[in-house]
Amino acid sequence: MTAAEAAAAAGADGAAGPAGANGAPRAPRATGSSGSAGSARSAAGGKSDRLTHIDAAGDARMVDVTAKPVSARQARATGFVEVSPEVVELLRGEGVPKGDALSVARIAGIMGAKKTSELVPLCHPIGISGVKVALEVEDAGVAIAVTVKTADRTGVEMEALTAVAVAGLTVIDMVKAVDPAAVLTKVQVEAKSGGVSGDWSRPD
Repeated sequence: MTAAEAAAAAGADGAAGPAGANGAPRAPRATGSSGSAGSARSAAGGKSDRLTHIDAAGDARMVDVTAKPVSARQARATGFVEVSPEVVELLRGEGVPKGDALSVARIAGIMGAKKTSELVPLCHPIGISGVKVALEVEDAGVAIAVTVKTADRTGVEMEALTAVAVAGLTVIDMVKAVDPAAVLTKVQVEAKSGGVSGDWSRPD
């Protein structure tokens, strides 16, 4: 799948917004309809020409998705935990001191997806219909891949990212006694599908 981008109609607020924390007026912000989030999004590719979680006054808001149709949606995200050769050997062999690191991390990732709206303030609480967390030990560490599915009015990219992050942090917690320098890296969305904005995949 390739990303497709089309310009979306959006007005401009000609007047300066309310004063910021330092007393200076805020710069004008691009605005669109305060209703459906889809008004600022392209027809395909899921890209917007403005920050949809910021309103015309520059304040944070939860996007109103009432008018958006319920549809099947899916997102895939990945990440990588860099660990020492000693940890890789343990994960491929007798295991780390705390036990089965990968099984614990897999369950933690699923829990993370389910708890996303409680951890990321402006995420909508949505009904998740499926979460798959895959972890694979490689020579440099542990590769994580998560797929999340739903049938709702908004996507599950954040749920997939949160699942990757929580699974990765759990791997670090499980191995830190052996490798306190373990690092979680490259947490990113790889692809999404469904919804008004259509499909998107990370360019090669």
